[in-house]
Amino acid sequence: MNINSDKYYGDNRISTALLLAAGTGSRLFPLTKSSPKCLTLVNEKSILERLINNLKKQGFKRLVIVTGYKDGYIMDFLSNNSGNLSIEYIHSPLYRTTNNIYSLWMARNIINEPFVLFESDLVLNTSLLDEMVYPDKMAVAKMQPWLDGTTVSLNKYNQVTKFHKGTTDIYTDTRYKTVNIYSFSLSSWKAIVKKLNQYISIGNVNCYYETVFAEMIADETLSFESVSFDLKPWYEIDTINDLAEAEKLFPEELKTNVKLKEIYA
Repeated sequence: MNINSDKYYGDNRISTALLLAAGTGSRLFPLTKSSPKCLTLVNEKSILERLINNLKKQGFKRLVIVTGYKDGYIMDFLSNNSGNLSIEYIHSPLYRTTNNIYSLWMARNIINEPFVLFESDLVLNTSLLDEMVYPDKMAVAKMQPWLDGTTVSLNKYNQVTKFHKGTTDIYTDTRYKTVNIYSFSLSSWKAIVKKLNQYISIGNVNCYYETVFAEMIADETLSFESVSFDLKPWYEIDTINDLAEAEKLFPEELKTNVKLKEIYA
């Protein structure tokens, strides 16, 4: 599933990111009782700090954040840690009663360029974004027994052909887990906004945006080329157990350096 990187050289590199960080992170309670999920520490460094560092290393210039729950903490943190990254906020007052489809819809007027979409519960190796900074990509990982949630099927050209809701049913084809990082061209984003408007206008605010993507993939009004996240560490942190697993993959830098010195001494 590796894609020839030569095709990516050019002037279409994305420099805008959208982060959805409105939710309460209830499955991480009590850690999220007094601060938002994205400020949860993974070995003394928060999910948000790790994302900011990744964006800076990848040359991003603009970050738009949809906030809700305890958004003041996010703003305080970024006021001192964003560096040269331009930060813009969209507050969702309905964050307790809506899902991420509504958060994505709220960005429809503020973003008018290609961008990369992130969720606020992911930690990952920076280099995994190397291919995601170009339009109409979707991060995936080969489905494993310990993963759950939405999966997709791919064709021989690594294009996404179908979304599948999380299921325990047995299947025979190779499935890939959605990592919840997507990149969009401006034309794709405009098409998505039209579909989002239809959902929100009838009060459908509690589903996942993947419902929209799945429908558009099915009727061929949207396309994604997959980018494999199998080769380097990433983790989606929803629960305390997830956090423990993530800390194994992303150890403290000091401890890592000590171990490397011991190995090569």
